[in-house]
Amino acid sequence: MTKKIVFVDVDGTLVNDDGLVPESARTAITKARNNGHQVYLCTGRSKPELYESILSIGFDGIIGAGGGYVEVDDQIIYHKKVANEDVVHMVDFFNKKKLDFYLESNGGLFASENLESHLNKLIYGDVENDPIAREKKQNNPHPFIESLTFGEPNLYRTDVNKACFLENKAVPFEEIKKEFSGKFEVMHCTVPIFGDDSGELMVPNIHKATAIELLLEHINRDQKDTIGIGDGMNDAEMLAFCETGIAMGNAKEELKLLADEITNSVDEDGLFASFQKNGLI
Repeated sequence: MTKKIVFVDVDGTLVNDDGLVPESARTAITKARNNGHQVYLCTGRSKPELYESILSIGFDGIIGAGGGYVEVDDQIIYHKKVANEDVVHMVDFFNKKKLDFYLESNGGLFASENLESHLNKLIYGDVENDPIAREKKQNNPHPFIESLTFGEPNLYRTDVNKACFLENKAVPFEEIKKEFSGKFEVMHCTVPIFGDDSGELMVPNIHKATAIELLLEHINRDQKDTIGIGDGMNDAEMLAFCETGIAMGNAKEELKLLADEITNSVDEDGLFASFQKNGLI
């Protein structure tokens, strides 16, 4: 068969809600690459969020920051950053509205003042008063919290790829979207614990499909040989662009309507099943 180019989302596709990669997914990717297919990460995460537990699987390259960053064989071929004045705008707005957020750059993930306590509560529980929550934090620290930089005095950075904010029920998602209309693409976040009205601010007109198109041109391969697998609405363009678009069983219902195929959920070996069905393994 023609060797395929496969684009794999991370959250809800490659890793589950606990940030763990099912062994079946690791096996599927390794076998597919051994069979001569190329497999690329295609994620909303920026590079500092791609932990060793993920990268150690082995990939041919990375599309990160929702399409704002493209790396092939350790070579950066594209990197789009947020304009400095737009960083100032979103930092000031988030602080004024008391939205907890973090800025993503390839140099790190930089957290707002109260983000750590907010995340501790969401992930561990009441670490101040509950000994079980404290023990959980001490003995099983979450890699995402460990990857964040806290206490940065100035978040007016010049190296920002995108930003993520957590839900604040006092600030409707539509208000945030309206505030940044024309400046950012404001999308719902794909991390469930961040809340239904959490979101991501991305540079407009950049998404996973634009990055895939650029990557294909770089490696001189054809769109007809592509497979895209995802679960969130930031995967919509990818599934529409790829020759075969696959939605996970745990995917958003709107995404399933766009997909050519629907596989099992991430915890039901969905990635492995999709690779098997499409003859990659």
